[in-house]
Amino acid sequence: MGLSSQQACGDVPRNILGCPVAGIDATEILDASPMLRAAEEVATTHPGFTNLPRKYKTTVTGCASLCTAHEINDISFVGVAGPGGTPGFDLWVGGGLSTNPMLAQRLGVFVEPGQVPEVWAGVTCLFRDYGYRRLRSRARLKFLVADWGTERFREVLEKEYLGGSLPDGPAPVIPPPGERDHIGVHRQQDGRYYLGVAPSVGRTSGTLLWQVADLAEEYGSGRVRTTAQQKLLILDVPEDRVGELSDELAARDLLVAPSAFRRGTMACTGIEFCKLAIVETKQRAAALHAELERRLPGFDTPISINVNGCPNSCARFQVADIGLKGSTVDGGEGFQVHLGGSLGADPAFGRKLRGLKVGADGLADYVERVLRNYLTDRADGEQFATWARRADEQLLK
Repeated sequence: MGLSSQQACGDVPRNILGCPVAGIDATEILDASPMLRAAEEVATTHPGFTNLPRKYKTTVTGCASLCTAHEINDISFVGVAGPGGTPGFDLWVGGGLSTNPMLAQRLGVFVEPGQVPEVWAGVTCLFRDYGYRRLRSRARLKFLVADWGTERFREVLEKEYLGGSLPDGPAPVIPPPGERDHIGVHRQQDGRYYLGVAPSVGRTSGTLLWQVADLAEEYGSGRVRTTAQQKLLILDVPEDRVGELSDELAARDLLVAPSAFRRGTMACTGIEFCKLAIVETKQRAAALHAELERRLPGFDTPISINVNGCPNSCARFQVADIGLKGSTVDGGEGFQVHLGGSLGADPAFGRKLRGLKVGADGLADYVERVLRNYLTDRADGEQFATWARRADEQLLK
């Protein structure tokens, strides 16, 4: 089946993340699949990478939607049009969330597709040799990048590990907010279409997955993909069958055009299956977006609501418009609130208001209140994250 537990845990390069429609989507900058596989081959066969200072996360993507969240990985190759329009990659290093979040930084270099394995190995060797090992709490690559800065990091990489300099390159083009998840109907390179749907907070049943598989075979080629935003994609659908498949999916509560709340709400596993979590997340997040749909119908702007059961940020609460981190409130389950996080054109971590925690039972009331304040107080075209960073604290409580 092409599945392996090799490098699945420990202080090693973890599985490499790529775009689920690489080589398929009509708008992609380049198909990064061969480069991803080449880097993965190096990662899983090189004996020098079996004892890194800490775990090490990679993304290699040519996706125009930037769907793999390159800003929060240890090392990312991001598709760009380089000199003369030649497609290649912009290199980012030092991202990561958890209890000490940091955004990745551009090194400002252009990496040709054939150079990806060499450059990936160079950065990884640099991390292995210079990364901090004395304290595990400071052993991720992000701490080294933060201390060194990008200029020194690039200099050491080029002189000591690559044996030559890389050319300067452009930054990636950032898509509009809310368009990094492949939801909707999209044209493929071969003229067919893929449909992206939003299960409620990423939760599906075995029965539903069997039905999705049957629909994928009936209307497409049987190919299905998952995304980094807990969404499902069905590939290879002829144009004249898109509408019928959309209706079939909607009948199973899988929506091609979901509400802003259904589309933007995600949750980690939570206490139901995770020993680190301290609150239930999935059912609460599902109930929250359903209640917001009822209370705020027609909400007109993308909004991300990320619900996390502990501080480790599997659901990326620090970079959500509304990030909810599991906590204890008055002896029961609740959430610490982070507001105004974002990736993309204006990346930032959410604003944490001192002492602001919300009990689980009052979550819908709180989120509704803040969103109504946003609708009333926002400037023309102002996104929620921008508003939340400048809004008076009284509007956020």
